[in-house]
Amino acid sequence: MHPFSQIDVFTSTLTEGNPLAVVHDADDLTDEQMAAFARWTNLSETTFLLQPTADADYRVRIFNTQRELPFAGHPTLGSARAWLEAGGTPRSAGEIVQECGAGLIRIRQDGSRLAFAAPPLVRDGAVDEADLQQVIAGLGVDPARVVDAKWADNGPGWVAVLLDSAETVLGLEPDQALFGENNRVGVVGPHPEGSETAFEIRAFTSSPGGEDPATGSLNASIAQWLVGTGRAPSSYVAAQGTVVRRRGRIHVDQVGDDIWIGGETVVGISGTVGL
Repeated sequence: MHPFSQIDVFTSTLTEGNPLAVVHDADDLTDEQMAAFARWTNLSETTFLLQPTADADYRVRIFNTQRELPFAGHPTLGSARAWLEAGGTPRSAGEIVQECGAGLIRIRQDGSRLAFAAPPLVRDGAVDEADLQQVIAGLGVDPARVVDAKWADNGPGWVAVLLDSAETVLGLEPDQALFGENNRVGVVGPHPEGSETAFEIRAFTSSPGGEDPATGSLNASIAQWLVGTGRAPSSYVAAQGTVVRRRGRIHVDQVGDDIWIGGETVVGISGTVGL
């Protein structure tokens, strides 16, 4: 038996964020056991906490229902919350260091909120025109509404598309079969000035349900893009999950050269799992 948690991420209200399954003390599990359990949970991601092998507080392995990921955002915050709730104490007060496939990720504690430092992109730059046309066709959006697009891949493989407005983003009814090999597409559009949130985000994936309700990795790479090009202020809040009846809130803050992606987390389930 292993200790088990399920954490709702990017929300302070259970059922309004993005759930994450976390298996603690998982050093004795095989790759096959981890992958099988991640398929069984049928959540967008499942994580496994292990003893660190570097200068970190803990090590995590991140699986979706199809493969292992080097990094993902909401699993980073959810795993940190689960580790803290299990009695973990950071080596440095106020900052947790997570070891994962992308290296060492810094996570800071700011009151009840956790935030991770956005990792560098592994793929950047313009999207090939043929790929972009596939993505636009899959989104079913008028090309005139597309402001810009780029690779924004920090591990999961995101193609990011900037549309003219949050209203356009919310109105999308995509046919993901038309995305081709570009099966992780993130879309962003600005809300009117003075709104509660600055941007609306949607994340379309090949995971169960097809749309992720709150996505840390995508928000991280979009923030690096938009803040870096002056299209977004250095601090803002993004909304995600509206169409799938969630209320994810992702807090973005630039501090020096770092962009921090944060949000609230809620423990939904605590117990043991028979692995």
